[in-house]
Parts: sequence; C-alpha cells; structure tokens
Amino acid sequence: MSMSENRKVAFEIVYSLENQNTKYEDYKENIDMFFKTRDIHGRATTKYIKDVVYGTKRHGKQIKKQIESCLSEKWSYDRISKVDIAILEVAIFEILFLKTPYKVAINEAVEIAKAFGDTKSPAFVNGVLATVVKNNGVVENYDV
Repeated sequence: MSMSENRKVAFEIVYSLENQNTKYEDYKENIDMFFKTRDIHGRATTKYIKDVVYGTKRHGKQIKKQIESCLSEKWSYDRISKVDIAILEVAIFEILFLKTPYKVAINEAVEIAKAFGDTKSPAFVNGVLATVVKNNGVVENYDV
C-alpha cells in the first residue's frame, strides 16, 4: 500500500474507534479485525498504521489542545465534526510526533477531508494544520 493509502486507513480506524467509544484495551482486537476484513498486511504498513492509531490515542490530550488553540472564540472543540477531528488527529500526530514533512501531512489531510468531510472540511483542516505548524515552529516564516 502507498503512504496515502496507509494514512487513509489510519484515519478510518481512528474515526471508527473514537466513534464507537472503543476502550484503549480493546484497540488491538479491533485493529486486527480491521486488517483482516480489509486484507491489510505487510510489516511496514501495519506498523505505520498501528503507530498512528495508538499514537493519536496516547497523545490525545496534547493533540486536542493543539486543535483548541487554533479555534476562534466562536468555535468550540465540540462543534467540530468527528470526521474532521480524526483527520486532524492523524495529521497533527504525524507532524509533531513522527516528524512527517508538514506539507505532506497537510496535503494528505486535505485530500482525506475532500473524500470524507463536508464541503467546508478541506479549508477548515488546512487552516487548523497551518496554524499548528506555525504555533509549533515546525518551520520558520510559514505563510498561512
């Protein structure tokens, strides 16, 4: 599978586990079932996906703070769609913890938002991620 496909699968699993309120201790069983039903295999593929899924959960509080810091006073975290949250979680985890080049992570997140979000999702996801990059000094002189 390509990295784009891996990211998409990671997003789908993150979204599914959060939407179902799956307990952390049940993640392994659910992830393994997802891999089996989708015929996903390969050491590098499954490792990357598991790293992202577990990482977004492990660093969930930090990631949520990153998202909240980008919202205007008119918005609250609870108003964001679950799809957009899952997309943002995967991308923020990649940027801050896996050190994925921000341009790659943002582009991939926007593409996932186009496929799974509503019409405003791509712009929203792009804006939040650009602010996360800027706020964390991921790159100097980042033009938002």
